[in-house]
Amino acid sequence: MNLTDNLLGDGWYWAAWGVWIPLFARSVWRAPWARLRDSEQMNVWLGMIVVLILLWSMKAGVKQGLGLHLLGATVFTLSFGPHLAFLGLSFVAAGITLNGAAGPFAFATNALLLAGVGVGLSQLLFSLFFRLLPKHFFIYIFINGFLAAGLTIIGVGLASILLLSGAGAYPWDYLAGEYFPYLMLLAFSEAWLSGMVMTVLVIYRPNWVITFEDSRYLTDK
Repeated sequence: MNLTDNLLGDGWYWAAWGVWIPLFARSVWRAPWARLRDSEQMNVWLGMIVVLILLWSMKAGVKQGLGLHLLGATVFTLSFGPHLAFLGLSFVAAGITLNGAAGPFAFATNALLLAGVGVGLSQLLFSLFFRLLPKHFFIYIFINGFLAAGLTIIGVGLASILLLSGAGAYPWDYLAGEYFPYLMLLAFSEAWLSGMVMTVLVIYRPNWVITFEDSRYLTDK
């Protein structure tokens, strides 16, 4: 994660720009901007961006592109929906690019991996669990908050591994043996922190969470 400009071939970076630009435009078009007209909601959205810029900048790793950091995509997606989450995380990717934690040419690649895959998996898992599981407060917290966050960061890590291996940046055996096990440890931290944050939000500030409704998860339970 947090790829640099010289890690992949130029073709990979240009292809990423070709995918990210229309996705970004689509989210700009379809995002529920009316929600951000409320100053409180706008402050929360901007606050999440600032906090995640700090978290993404504080990474551990010994080689280029193999840094480890918390993601926050599940919390962002559950709170604001996929389009505002994708836009917000794209701005987070821009923030870490500006502070030197990632390369400018690699911006679109980082945005697709961290924002695109992260938000896409979070929304997919939420939709899947919503259809298959009972509408219950503890299911929302432990499944959508804890489990989905852990699975999402594992998915983002696997996407990164496939990209780095496919581009020839690192051998598959090295990535699978030396990088992936640490992703599993990071997934536990991501799940625990995301679940904790979602618990606090739905108890004290449920109006900040677009996917949570008292009438659905609490009434007559």
